[in-house]
Amino acid sequence: MATEEQSIEQAAAERRERLRALRAAQELLETPDDDSSLPKNDSDNGDAANDGENALNLKFRNYLPHDKQLQEGKLAAPQLPKFEDPVAAVPPPEEKEDPFLNIAPKKPNWDLRRDVQKKLDKLEKRTQKALHKLMLEREKQRELEDGNATVEE
Repeated sequence: MATEEQSIEQAAAERRERLRALRAAQELLETPDDDSSLPKNDSDNGDAANDGENALNLKFRNYLPHDKQLQEGKLAAPQLPKFEDPVAAVPPPEEKEDPFLNIAPKKPNWDLRRDVQKKLDKLEKRTQKALHKLMLEREKQRELEDGNATVEE
């Protein structure tokens, strides 16, 4: 029991120390650097005008006030560090053809022709045979006509 109470007290003491350190760090962060040379006036001595002038230390980043006294608190715009853009340093690639243009078929019915190509080949062979047969028949008719014409003479 005694060891548990001691460990709890020890943990509480460590926590208090951490909280004190955090408060001290918070106070350091909250105090402005420009006001470090001015003495702090925490006591109320009844002079509200002096308190207002000492406490009034405004800094304007994005706003230009109309009052001449407040314009002195205008801060200059921050300057961004200049750096070289690594993307711009890379030379642009040579112009290549768009690969998506080659995907589209040249003719709209190319797939239909591909599917029917075997049947068209068979028909082409039959057509050639039929034309050849017709030519032979015409030759025979001419020969017969020529033969008849020579016999009649």
